[in-house]
Amino acid sequence: MSPRRSFLLRRGRPLRRFAISLLFVAVGTGLWHFQARELRDSLVWMGVPVWQQVSPTSFHRVLSNDGFLVGWSDVRVNPLWVSYRLQAVEDPRSGPRPGFRRDWRALWPIDPESYFGSGYDRGHLAPNYAIAAVHGSRAQRDTFLMSNMSPQRPELNRRLWQRLEEAVMDHFVPRFGAVQVITGPVFPARFLDNVFNRVGLVEVPEAFYKIIVVPAERPLALAFLMPQGVRGDEPLDDFLVSIDEIEARTGLDFFPNLPMPAAEVLEGRVSARGWGLEEVAHRPGRFE
Repeated sequence: MSPRRSFLLRRGRPLRRFAISLLFVAVGTGLWHFQARELRDSLVWMGVPVWQQVSPTSFHRVLSNDGFLVGWSDVRVNPLWVSYRLQAVEDPRSGPRPGFRRDWRALWPIDPESYFGSGYDRGHLAPNYAIAAVHGSRAQRDTFLMSNMSPQRPELNRRLWQRLEEAVMDHFVPRFGAVQVITGPVFPARFLDNVFNRVGLVEVPEAFYKIIVVPAERPLALAFLMPQGVRGDEPLDDFLVSIDEIEARTGLDFFPNLPMPAAEVLEGRVSARGWGLEEVAHRPGRFE
């Protein structure tokens, strides 16, 4: 073999190794992207929420957790929306209550102790019990990440909000077999009006919404909007609103892939027909 050919062969080996490595990286990245997209699609219905108009306060990142997605805002230091699916299980139960944990994906350090002495609870958006019952113990641990928390008054968090979470898991899920839930905070229309109303770094919302959808050929939806200043013993149906109202208050489009004619029907009306809401509207919470 000539010296020139030997040199070319030696030089070609690293190039082949690099090409093979590049191929593995490309294939691995493609598989990861496909799996991430598949996971995201399994936790939302008709697309991830998007903004109707882009502004500095609309910037957020989607954090993927076991059993739920979080639309996280580093500006408001809050989840702007949380999306998850629940389905009927034979023996719904949750494990021991985990401890709250800091989420290192958040830009700002929000520790479990950040709320102490503030007068606000660390309010779960993806609920501990329902996520644990449907998605398991690992998902339950993720619900205790501080990126799943938002400041809630005790009367809201421990009473009215808890009653609504209980109605979703113990009443709506068995009734329909499966539901899609999107939930999150509502802030004042002008960012500057609330910019200093914070628990540590976390902006305090003025209200919270929860949208429950039965995915079907003719989907059903219920939407609730609950302000911070509730007593806690009010009937759940006092807080029924349209999805359009929540979109107007938040600036979000919750189901961007839903065809316009279907969206106008689903999002524009307020109707509890078929939900059996009257059976649970006045029911006290599990801990009352």
